[in-house]
Amino acid sequence: MIKAFLIGLAATVSVSALAQTKPSTTTYIQAGTLLDRPGQAPRGNTTIIVRDGKVAELRDGFVAPEQGATLVDLRNAFVLPGLVDMHVHLWGIGGDPMRARLEALNRDRFDDEMTAVANARTTLNAGFTSVRDLGGDPRGIRALRDAIDAGTVEGPSITNAGEMISVTGGHGDGGNGLAEEFADMVHAKEVNLCDGPDDCRRAVRAQVALGARVIKFAATGGVLSNVSGGLGRAMTPEEMRAIIETAHTLGRKVAAHSHATEGTRAALEAGVDSIEHGTFLDADTIKLFKTKGAYLVPTEIAPVAALAQARGGALPPATIVKAEAAAAAMADSHRRAYAAGVKVAFGTDTGVSKHGDNATEFALMVKNGLTPTQAIAAATVGAADLLGRDDIGMLAPGKTADIIAVTGSPLQDVTRLEHVDFVMHRGKIAKTSSGGV
Repeated sequence: MIKAFLIGLAATVSVSALAQTKPSTTTYIQAGTLLDRPGQAPRGNTTIIVRDGKVAELRDGFVAPEQGATLVDLRNAFVLPGLVDMHVHLWGIGGDPMRARLEALNRDRFDDEMTAVANARTTLNAGFTSVRDLGGDPRGIRALRDAIDAGTVEGPSITNAGEMISVTGGHGDGGNGLAEEFADMVHAKEVNLCDGPDDCRRAVRAQVALGARVIKFAATGGVLSNVSGGLGRAMTPEEMRAIIETAHTLGRKVAAHSHATEGTRAALEAGVDSIEHGTFLDADTIKLFKTKGAYLVPTEIAPVAALAQARGGALPPATIVKAEAAAAAMADSHRRAYAAGVKVAFGTDTGVSKHGDNATEFALMVKNGLTPTQAIAAATVGAADLLGRDDIGMLAPGKTADIIAVTGSPLQDVTRLEHVDFVMHRGKIAKTSSGGV
C-alpha cells in the first residue's frame, strides 16, 4: 500500500514538473577577453550564446542578440568559467571562532541552517559556482544542496560529504574537549565515528544513506581539534582501505584530511582520490601522488587564518602549537609538490577563514610556485576533473553556463579574482556590478 502510494506520488510530481516547464531563455554575453579553456591562451572579442542554462555557441566578435534574447555587455571585462572551491564548510558560523564559541549554547541547527544559506549566497557572489562541502550537518547540507538545485535558494552547486569519518578521539570526534555530560550526548549521535575496518565500512554506508556524494575521512589529527594530540596519523592503513574501497564501490570519491606524512602516504597507498591540506610532504610521498594520480587540495589560507585566530585567543590553547607547526611546514611542502608536477585542485577550507574570501587562496598558491594560469586551471578544469564533472571547468557548447567576469586580466594579476563583477550560475545571472563591467 505504502509502496503504491509513493509510486503514485512520484508520477504526480513528474507530471507536475513537466507542466511547469519554463519557456526557453537565451542570453548573449559579449566578452572582451574570454578564457574559455583555462590552461590555454584566452580568446579576444567573443560572444557567448547561452540557452536554457547551457553554453550553446561561442562566436567571434560582438554578435547582436536575436529577438527576445537578453544582452550582457562584458566588452570591457575578462570572462572565464565559474570557479570551483573543493574544500568548504558552509554550515554555521565560519571564520569567526570566538563568536561561534560564545553563541554555542544559544544556537541550534536551525540557526546554523540559515547561516549556511547566507554563506552559500556569499560564496556564489565571490565567483564560486560549484563547491565541495566537506563537513557539516549531513541532512542540513543535503537540504541546502537540493534547494539550490531546485532554484529556491541562491548558491553554488554543492557536492556534499556529510560528516567526516573519524576514529574515536580523532579529528572528527565532536566530543573532543567537551565536559563529560556534553561529550556523552554528542557521542550518542555520532554515526561518523568508527574503530576497525568493519566499523569504518559501516560509517561510510551511514554517510551515503544521509545523502553524501563524496566521502571524507580524517587520516590524521587536525589543527582545530580541541585535544592536545598532534597532527600525526590517526587511522590504521586497514581502516583507510576499508573506507576507500567501500566508498568507491558505492560510486563515491574519497577525500582524506591529512597533515602528517605517514597519514598522507597511507591514504595514497590505499587509493584515496584527494589529499586535503598535505601539510608535511617528503620526496617519496610526492612521488606517490604522481604514481597514484591523486590530487592535492592545498587549503593554504587555512593555517594562516587558524594561526592568527589561535594567537589572538579565539581558539583553545590546544590548537596553538598545531597551528604554528602547520603554518610553518605547508608552504615548503607545497612548493616542492608544485615543482614536481603533482595534480592540484583549488580548495580553501573556508569556514576556517571567512566565507567570501575564498579567492585570496590564489595569491598564496602563486607565491608558493604556481603560475596564475596554473592556479586558475586548478580552480576550473582541475577541480572539475576531481569532482568527476565534465559539464563545468571550461566554456564550450554543451557545458553548463557557469560564467564569471572581472576587471583586468587575472593571468597578469591573480588577485583580480578577489573582486568578481559578474556571476552567472547555470544560465541565471546571480550578480552584476552596480556600475556595470
